Amino acid sequence: MILTESLSKRFPRVTALDRLTLDIGSGVTGLVGANGAGKSTLIKILLGLSPASEGRAEVLGMDVRAEGPAIRARVGYMPEHDCLPPDVSATEFVVHMARMSGLPSAAARERTADTLRHVGLYEERYRPIGGYSTGMKQRVKLAQALVHDPDLVLLDEPTNGLDPAGRDDMLGLIRRIHTDFGISVLVTSHLLGELERTCDHVVVIDGGSLLQSSSTTDFTRSTAVLAVEVTDSDEHPNGIEALRKALDARGVRTEDGGAGLPGAGRILLLTADGDDTYDLVRDTVAGLGLGLVRMEQRRHHISEVFRHDDR
Repeated sequence: MILTESLSKRFPRVTALDRLTLDIGSGVTGLVGANGAGKSTLIKILLGLSPASEGRAEVLGMDVRAEGPAIRARVGYMPEHDCLPPDVSATEFVVHMARMSGLPSAAARERTADTLRHVGLYEERYRPIGGYSTGMKQRVKLAQALVHDPDLVLLDEPTNGLDPAGRDDMLGLIRRIHTDFGISVLVTSHLLGELERTCDHVVVIDGGSLLQSSSTTDFTRSTAVLAVEVTDSDEHPNGIEALRKALDARGVRTEDGGAGLPGAGRILLLTADGDDTYDLVRDTVAGLGLGLVRMEQRRHHISEVFRHDDR
């Protein structure tokens, strides 16, 4: 879907991209980096809106230097900044964008109605955009990126300004763009947790340079650490503490699950030394008369991987 080779973008006082080489396939890919890392600059180069200082880039097999209009005809773009006209309705605006993409008037209206429904705008689509909430405006921007049925959409910080519920809704919409319609997605964010939940692949850049590119599964691969959660019993009202003492007595070192896992404070972490560890934990839990809620290999969070790399 996207290929770059030694791509650089230099401004008089700053280097936004520094010899960036990427190969991004289909699916949902997250592009993560702090503000100023070069994410928006990369998107503008990929769309043919800004020339690179050196290197090359292709989108859908087309050269961004020579085929910008052809790329933009097949790619949807949701910009980060607020760019919507306040005095027209969502329907009017998205129909206009659909016609700019080459759809006939009737097809543009039909596609607009379907797309606005998909992003969750119903009766509100006839009201002027100036009266919309931030979440509704983000949905309009997403709709105009999808209305011409692109092969790829580039979403620049689509959850900016949204509350937690709004972020969850937007992330669900982004995932469905690929699963329901087969459209590939490149989504930028500075929030690692969003990408972990939404993307198949994650690309990390910092200061315009590539730090890491890997599948989300590789980022969050299982460790040899077991997470064990149990229920209390009448005999042991603090079941997790009783289990800790019993395992310590058997020479198994444990630690608290920590804030990174659901159920923190009720989970023990311990190193798994083969199947014998599973058997020992199971038998210890049963011997104490506790209920075993779960016993599973812990998975990394993306943020933990980067904290480890920083060290």
